[in-house]
Amino acid sequence: MSANNIPITTANSFESSIGGYTIRGQAHSLSAWFVLALRLVIGFAFLYSGVEKVLGGFAAQGYLANVAATNGNPLAGMFLWMSQTPWFLNFVDVAVPWGEVAIGLGIMVGLLTRLAAFFGALMMLMFYFGNWDLAHGFINSDFMYMLVFLAVAAFGAGRILGLDALVERYEIDGVALLEKYPKLDYILG
Repeated sequence: MSANNIPITTANSFESSIGGYTIRGQAHSLSAWFVLALRLVIGFAFLYSGVEKVLGGFAAQGYLANVAATNGNPLAGMFLWMSQTPWFLNFVDVAVPWGEVAIGLGIMVGLLTRLAAFFGALMMLMFYFGNWDLAHGFINSDFMYMLVFLAVAAFGAGRILGLDALVERYEIDGVALLEKYPKLDYILG
């Protein structure tokens, strides 16, 4: 304990403060294996989905025009606009499959993990609204995938048997990359 009765953190401890509220936790020693498993599973799922789309051809127009218009989707108009805008469709038809491949690879090998997880979570947020269905409440599989991506980012999963651990220790003028450029912590880890 420290002087103000706040526990001193150890290797498996974590804490966060937001808006004046602080939470603390103690992870089990096996937690690293579960975080690694989350990273590998979500990375493989996205890589596989992206490769399927790249090899099998992908066209977003039907999805954008039809799926979002069901079940009272609050963004149905935006998805309809996306489906009727040629330059946007051209972008999505390339960005979705290749984005899934890049996100999946980055997550699986643990390189630029937080950046990849951010874009994975963003993509899942768009799928969440595209597949809008409140039949079982606000939580669906797209929402859960988004949370997995955010957990991978929050736990710095790329540091667990990932390339981010090597990149962060790379030295420039005798100083570790992450020490020299601390803002890289937002995309590595």
